[in-house]
Amino acid sequence: MYAHQQRLDSEEVLELRREGGRYLKELREARGLSQRQLAALVGADYYTFISQLETGRGRIPPDRYRAWAEALAIEPRAFVRNVMRFYDPITHEILFGDRSAEPEGNEA
Repeated sequence: MYAHQQRLDSEEVLELRREGGRYLKELREARGLSQRQLAALVGADYYTFISQLETGRGRIPPDRYRAWAEALAIEPRAFVRNVMRFYDPITHEILFGDRSAEPEGNEA
């Protein structure tokens, strides 16, 4: 699995992951889903995986992005673009620059 931190110091990476976790939690809560319900919708074996992601300890596997977008009622392209800010900020900056400073596309 890809674990390269893209030359960001580990504290910066940890803060990005925490921000990403808050973003995921906000989306989940906006849909009125519990962690257990979201886990079932995205095919996670344990609801504790959702908790780990929401606290910044981990990341969504890329092959599950579409399932997450559907479960959270957000257009998949917008979802990936938003999580890329937290998981792959250097690539995100290259692709999107400053045009995507805020999350977008919270509609299905």
